[in-house]
Amino acid sequence: MIRFLLHRVAMTVPLILLVALFIFSLLNLAGGDPAAVIAGEGASAEKIEALRTALGLNEPFLVRFGAWLLGLVQGDLGTSLFTRKPVTELIGQRLEPTFSLALLTLVFSVLIAVPLGVIAAWKAGSWVDHLTTGVSVVGFSVPVFVTSYAAIYLFALTLGWLPVQGYTPLAKGFWPFLSHLILPAAMLSISYVGLVARITRSAMVEVLGQDYIRTAAAKGVSEPDILLRHGLKNAGVPIVTAIGLGFAFLVGGVVVTETVFGIPGLGRLTVDAIARRDYPVIQGVILVISGLYVLINLVVDLSYALLDPRIRQ
Repeated sequence: MIRFLLHRVAMTVPLILLVALFIFSLLNLAGGDPAAVIAGEGASAEKIEALRTALGLNEPFLVRFGAWLLGLVQGDLGTSLFTRKPVTELIGQRLEPTFSLALLTLVFSVLIAVPLGVIAAWKAGSWVDHLTTGVSVVGFSVPVFVTSYAAIYLFALTLGWLPVQGYTPLAKGFWPFLSHLILPAAMLSISYVGLVARITRSAMVEVLGQDYIRTAAAKGVSEPDILLRHGLKNAGVPIVTAIGLGFAFLVGGVVVTETVFGIPGLGRLTVDAIARRDYPVIQGVILVISGLYVLINLVVDLSYALLDPRIRQ
């Protein structure tokens, strides 16, 4: 187990370096001139060129990448071209809203999707199964901004149950904090629920068809024990994989959801940085999200060893 753990952790280091190189290269190959955006319309070519020199944008690619990578190793993601504040400070200010939204979405999704998938597999072929599958497909297919605007109109504007937009830090009270996140987390979890529920159903249907399940039923083991102790436990690997890989959809949805609901998180920071061609901020946010995604995949891989002892060998 220790050897497996060390091997998986060691593999993440070169992966993060490759991600960093890819992000830096992609942004520098993209069009747009941050100096021209900062200088504003009507700025002279001399002013723009002087600004490019001051910002270090005229340095060769390898020099700029080397300086950025050196700072990255030291925990420095650079400085915003617009605000002149450290990127780490800007990201740190936006972490709580994004992580709170992502965590609440994850809790909603898992608590709803896994039971739905188990019930659909238990009643495979019945109207319950068809209804669950249909709802999952619709939820996974409808764009998050469509359901978000519909939910804002119904629950916020018409019924007045929840705030329309904004975010309140946890330090200012639990209910104000939660009330601003319920609606965006619920809307963001719709597509995530559809993905996890369908994969849970497929995994459970396969497991429930195994001989040892039929043997347990023949011995009089209760259905809850068969479903949870024998079925869900042995179907855990693909379910955990679905939850981990679904995080990619969750990250993409966070950007849209934060924009719709006016949440000042990493998604809004990314959108604003892209509009300004603020490369250091874009690079920093994408690197943080990519690192988190790699970390989650590492946790998923390690969970395999707990769910299936054969993987530890």
